[in-house]
Amino acid sequence: MLREDLIELTNFVKEKKTEGQQLEVKAAHLDCPKKLYDTLSSFSNQDGGGTMLFGVDESKEFEVVGVFDLQLLQKKVTEQCNQMEPPVRAVFTFAEVDGKPVCSAEIPGIDLAERPCYYKGAGRVKGSYIRVGDADLPMTDYELYSFEAFRKHLHDDERIVERATLALLDKDKIQNYMRNKRAERPGFAMLSEEQAMEMLNITRNGSPTLAAVMNFCMYPQGYFPQLGITAIVVPGTEIGDVSEDNSRFIDNKRIEGTISDMVEEAVAFCKRNMKVSTIIDPETGKRKDRTEYPLEAIREVILNAVIHRDYSHYTEGTPIQLNMYSDRLEVHSPGSLYGRMTVEQLGFAKPDLRNPGLAVMTEMLTGAENRYSGIPTIRREMKAYNLPEPVFENRRNEFVVTLRNKRQEETITIPSVRVIEIGSKEDLISFCKTPRSRKEIAEHLRIKTIAFVTEHYLKPLLADGSLKMTIPDKPKSKNQKFYS
Repeated sequence: MLREDLIELTNFVKEKKTEGQQLEVKAAHLDCPKKLYDTLSSFSNQDGGGTMLFGVDESKEFEVVGVFDLQLLQKKVTEQCNQMEPPVRAVFTFAEVDGKPVCSAEIPGIDLAERPCYYKGAGRVKGSYIRVGDADLPMTDYELYSFEAFRKHLHDDERIVERATLALLDKDKIQNYMRNKRAERPGFAMLSEEQAMEMLNITRNGSPTLAAVMNFCMYPQGYFPQLGITAIVVPGTEIGDVSEDNSRFIDNKRIEGTISDMVEEAVAFCKRNMKVSTIIDPETGKRKDRTEYPLEAIREVILNAVIHRDYSHYTEGTPIQLNMYSDRLEVHSPGSLYGRMTVEQLGFAKPDLRNPGLAVMTEMLTGAENRYSGIPTIRREMKAYNLPEPVFENRRNEFVVTLRNKRQEETITIPSVRVIEIGSKEDLISFCKTPRSRKEIAEHLRIKTIAFVTEHYLKPLLADGSLKMTIPDKPKSKNQKFYS
């Protein structure tokens, strides 16, 4: 950086009194800090690297205290940089702030293929760090493995499932898959069935691969109990929120089966738990339902999660999480973004595929395009619904997609159109023009818990006289119906 940039950075730190993802503050007014290895490692292991600012004391409210000796500081920091593997090449800049010397050491991020950068004295396992906020944290075994898997082109979807046998795979589904592949690639017809299955990543040395188990097995969770989806509907905006009858979840389901089975069931779970607006055109009388979130966007989010999640030994005990809140839908997929991909590049750059064999199988079995169109589709569908942009977060050991349901201000193009939201007072009064049972009303609202419907929907409408009971002297009768 330039001298002027260093002065500006120092004044910023003085004012904001904070470090950050790419900034570490050190005093250095008495001597060079002894152990910089953690920060050297963490900055080197992140895109963009980071800057170490010497001459500011965090313990004194980020006061500028100066550097003991600029020349000697540079020498001692360089000595520590040379103790790293690969060696770190810091770039130094000097300036004067408040009449005291300060120094910056810019630490470049190393290429992904060379990571992790670690302190040789502690070794690769204990000497590798990652930056989280303003802290340097030891890398987990999984994070170390992720770098190794990318560097060595290891694909966990192609690993052998020791206990699995071909007898437990759906033969008809495999034969159909292979017929389609032979139609696409006539050369496959010249191969034996065993050779074709090896080429298509269904087997390795005659044993089923993880990709084959997840796509063709009768019950994949018999081998991998947690490679499924846990889906919940929370009656609030945070886990732990409860409804008035103390229910923690409005709906709660473990979704299992092959990848295609799980995708369809997860979409159906979201559909039945979403609010639905009904648009009525008074001129034609036609009704058109509009779901709370676009179904096509939800399908793409779930497909991306099951196809691109991490399937290594380190994460096979972690299911995909689908959480529906009152204001948003979140899908948590185990494993951070793979390879060189960043959140900013999603939908614009072609990513490295973590699970290429599994992705090709899933493309045919689910209709997934596998043409890098998933993220653009999600963005386009949310925009068409006039909903906020989807949020993509690359967290430490998971990737999270968030869809929010609060519509932006919109203009209705047909002024005469009347919109009735299912579950609204007007909707229920209209629905109960014909007497309805509790079960019928719950099904209309797409809510499974009848007690919840009674407490939150029926009681208020009975109290204000909007609804009446067909058997008023026996409110709890199983034959009770409600009418407007």
